[in-house]
Amino acid sequence: MGRLHAVSDATEIARRRKRLPPGRLLEAWPDLYTAGQAWIGDEARALLETAGGPLPIARSVEAAAVPVYYGPRLSDVESLPLEESLRARVLSARGIAVAWITYDQFGQRTVYEPTGPADPIFYLRRPGGTAAHIWRLFRTKPEARVYMAEYYGRDSEGRDWAETLPAETFDDLLARQGPRS
Repeated sequence: MGRLHAVSDATEIARRRKRLPPGRLLEAWPDLYTAGQAWIGDEARALLETAGGPLPIARSVEAAAVPVYYGPRLSDVESLPLEESLRARVLSARGIAVAWITYDQFGQRTVYEPTGPADPIFYLRRPGGTAAHIWRLFRTKPEARVYMAEYYGRDSEGRDWAETLPAETFDDLLARQGPRS
């Protein structure tokens, strides 16, 4: 599994994006708490570096350090976002993990209107995908434990997933990944 990168100069991403070949998809997520910074994955980094050399990377994180839970009712998999993009989106909002919550424990489609980019519940699908997926990001392990117990009810798999999250908080996640680049 790859890495996720905090690019310290998001304007450089915009500048290089203009130089990319037509039709090439580039997914970058502006950091919601650090102005001028954005999160990208290895594929986006490689693509951007073809248009101007090494990027100014502030920090890198192992992608596996940001767990994704899909649950027992996963559907419309052809419309799922790329995990690299999903995980970068989570980091951009200071999250440590994310769960697919498109359908609840009763099999009903979740209905939710996010209040803004920092809302822990958000929609994300693969570009060109036909189904919108709803995600719940977690900023702390205790938050994940409570939510997964309530949302997934009797499904112990979801509760067990929350118990095994490798980090307690975003700062803990970064500390476990070592010093800044």
